[in-house]
Amino acid sequence: MPRVSEAHLAARREQIIDAATRCFLRNGFHQTSMQDVIREAELSVGAFYRYFDSKAALIKAIAGEKIGVVQATADHLLRQDPPPPVLAVIDDLLRQIDINLTDDGTVRIAVQVWGEAVHDPEFAGLITEIYGRIRGNAVALARRAQESGQLPAGADPVAIGSALFGLIQGYILQRVLIGEVDRESYMSGIAALMGAGHEDRPRTVTTE
Repeated sequence: MPRVSEAHLAARREQIIDAATRCFLRNGFHQTSMQDVIREAELSVGAFYRYFDSKAALIKAIAGEKIGVVQATADHLLRQDPPPPVLAVIDDLLRQIDINLTDDGTVRIAVQVWGEAVHDPEFAGLITEIYGRIRGNAVALARRAQESGQLPAGADPVAIGSALFGLIQGYILQRVLIGEVDRESYMSGIAALMGAGHEDRPRTVTTE
């Protein structure tokens, strides 16, 4: 039998991830079965399970793709010298959230998984791993900002990073669950809390 190419395997895996994303957005994570995803992907059971053996594995793959984007952005920001203003960093991250709320909806899936993590140890571990990495990036960015004089020298960068992480998660929850909040007004509130005038806030960070 001819050997299946890596490109074919990657395309089939992406086909399954796209099908799972549509199912989770349409019916919710808890109400979606593996059979639902298999039907959506239009694959045989054997072909499907060659790639994923559980919903948790699917969620990890979906999250992994998005975390890769966030990780690349954080790596880019950490390499900049001097580091960009903290407000500009937050603004850029919120802009990425807005994009993911409107294109493929994976941010909405993330909120569903948070709920599952409350009572499912497997998902709790997944959340700890993924968001622990993101919070670690926030702490690293806080350290860079502190070294450049943007933040008080005596402040705890771990505490600052944790607070920055909370601001991002809070924005996601308000956009998904409540609505009636936009990036511009949210950034105005953050700028006011940080003692910076709204008119002085950088609009975005160039990450390309």
